[in-house]
Amino acid sequence: MNKPHQDDLSRVVEPTELHQQLASDNLVVVDLSDRSRYEEAHVPGAVHCDYARLLRKDPPAMGLLPPADALSRLFGELGLRPGCRVVAYDDAGGGKASRLLWTLASVGHPSYALLNGGLGAWLAAGLQTDSGSGPAAVSGAYPVNLAELPDNMADKAWIQQHLGQPGIALLDARSPAEYAGEDLRAARGGHIPGAINLEWTQALDADNFNRLRPAAELRRLLEERGITPDREIVTYCQTHHRSSLLWLVMRHLGYGAVRGYPGSWSEWGNDSALPVEK
Repeated sequence: MNKPHQDDLSRVVEPTELHQQLASDNLVVVDLSDRSRYEEAHVPGAVHCDYARLLRKDPPAMGLLPPADALSRLFGELGLRPGCRVVAYDDAGGGKASRLLWTLASVGHPSYALLNGGLGAWLAAGLQTDSGSGPAAVSGAYPVNLAELPDNMADKAWIQQHLGQPGIALLDARSPAEYAGEDLRAARGGHIPGAINLEWTQALDADNFNRLRPAAELRRLLEERGITPDREIVTYCQTHHRSSLLWLVMRHLGYGAVRGYPGSWSEWGNDSALPVEK
């Protein structure tokens, strides 16, 4: 089982809290909105990250983890340093930002958080924004040494090996129609056998700028589905975008053993050798 990181209970930061921290030399704020949206308005000093660079596409699997050298270049260009505090956000629910944070955890970066409500909540708070192209890319590299299988990641072999074990729970972040096989986005529809469905948007409060729901509500949503802290949880969706948010939610709640499956349904649903349930 994974052990909680030291600051697992501070994985989410409010706009006013981040605003107070912007002068910190040890802080890097990363915006994963589309480039055009970033140039319209972004958190002062935030650097832009092209979400596509967080994915390695090996069709049909479209959301795999990039190799170490690619991540090293990307993180270096963003100005990341080992030990710096990274706060990420986007303008579309936090899935893209959470994928960056999951990737950072995959390479052992310990200090990271999600801006609660993203750009929408920042603007609603009336806080200052910058516009334009933002800071120039930094030359250099961030040291990345990927383990064969990081302890916050599952691949299809790991899932096959652990299918049906009572201490393991699979959490499917897709829509109910995708989960049921009615919305077909791979050669086969359905879900990984035994997986439990929690559409990722249920973790968000649409009436509060897509902030995460209060911790007690999030715990209830998870625990009524049998997703409890005593089990090892694997989250997945189509490309580990939506499921990255649920991974972040559980890290925020202090769940110690949480993995993301980057191959997700784009890999599993297109591999006829793997079992499917509807």
